[in-house]
Amino acid sequence: MEPIVKLATIDLSFHHAAAGIVRAVLARHGIRVEEIRRPHEAAFELLKSGEADMLCSAWLPGSHGVYFDSIANEFDPLCVLYTPYALWGVPDYVPADAVSSVADLKRPDVAARMTKLIQGIGPGAGISRFSREIVAAYDLERYGYRFENGTLEQCAAAFEDAVRDRRWCVVPLWQPQYLHWQHAIRELHEPSGLLRGTDAATLVLRKSTRDTLPSEAIAALCSLAPGNSEITRLDHLISREGLEPEIAGERYLCEKDSDRTH
Repeated sequence: MEPIVKLATIDLSFHHAAAGIVRAVLARHGIRVEEIRRPHEAAFELLKSGEADMLCSAWLPGSHGVYFDSIANEFDPLCVLYTPYALWGVPDYVPADAVSSVADLKRPDVAARMTKLIQGIGPGAGISRFSREIVAAYDLERYGYRFENGTLEQCAAAFEDAVRDRRWCVVPLWQPQYLHWQHAIRELHEPSGLLRGTDAATLVLRKSTRDTLPSEAIAALCSLAPGNSEITRLDHLISREGLEPEIAGERYLCEKDSDRTH
């Protein structure tokens, strides 16, 4: 009887990209994967309830610790897939001498030109929580700015529409993410630490499930470390070129195999 892993994946494209690599590794070892995609809080609820064995991936400690810390002792961290961080950015055609920090958004000449809507993603994402804090801490509503939650598609479309029209805008984003593959986005300095710094995107597996899987599969998962640039590239392939995540993941593994043989 083939082993089965129930994988909870946070339902955003770059998480799909990372999960595609994990699924490809497990497939190579004859392990069937049942993937369940959910928004942030709901994905961690699957771990808490026992409906999922693995999560791809927990951003620890900053973004997802609030969801994971209470159940962490039931799970093993297998690897750090990449090192994500939240950011506020502007298109690189916005002059750096005009806008280099969040505080610059309050300058009268900047506020007069900047698109006032800061279009975010779902409310459970770390970047969404942090963005609401930034708006309040810098009193940005006083200058006409407003942060709104939405879908990833709405966030990306708002940014790309502004770029097409050469408008000044702020995008609440993160690394890795497919927009960075096509666009030069300059990160704004935020000295108060409200964006929480760099996390470790950690693949976690229930300890009781680990005992049911081949040691070779566990070793292969533990060796994964694609990094930010590779996840950004795979995210682009999936989101903009239509590649299925597991096919993208297998392509990545084949490329790594090829690198090792040359």
